[in-house]
Amino acid sequence: MRPFELSRNQSGRLVLRRAGDDTAYEGVVPVRAFPIAAPDAAIALIGAEGQELVWIESPAALPAAARALIEDELASRDFLPEISRLLEVSAYATPCTWRVDTDRGPTQFVLKAEEDIRRIGPSALLIADSHGVQFLVRDIGRLDRTSRALLDRFL
Repeated sequence: MRPFELSRNQSGRLVLRRAGDDTAYEGVVPVRAFPIAAPDAAIALIGAEGQELVWIESPAALPAAARALIEDELASRDFLPEISRLLEVSAYATPCTWRVDTDRGPTQFVLKAEEDIRRIGPSALLIADSHGVQFLVRDIGRLDRTSRALLDRFL
């Protein structure tokens, strides 16, 4: 990884300067390589034109200031509530309303179609609601019996 400096401009956008390059890349966006499977692993810094400017294999090894800027930017963009329990499903046909507990509190959403439930690996699911919000079930096996029974009707 080529050394770089990261800062914010007056508009609050990230600015990247790489060693040996006089260009200031404004509007840089950090993107997780594996946001669900390994959220703390590799990150790419992507320029405003969509090109990868820097690949960071281990964000934990970055200086504290750069790591904090990246983490703040990711936190402002990433919203992936994790479902811990299914409380109620209005019907076993879609569309239907789900009431769930998440790591961000209780909520409800509308599942438009069964195709909006996608498997990610052997035990994880990604569920999209009618507004496009993604919900994560990290491990089906960790859900309580009632939650698994409700979910099984859709899988």
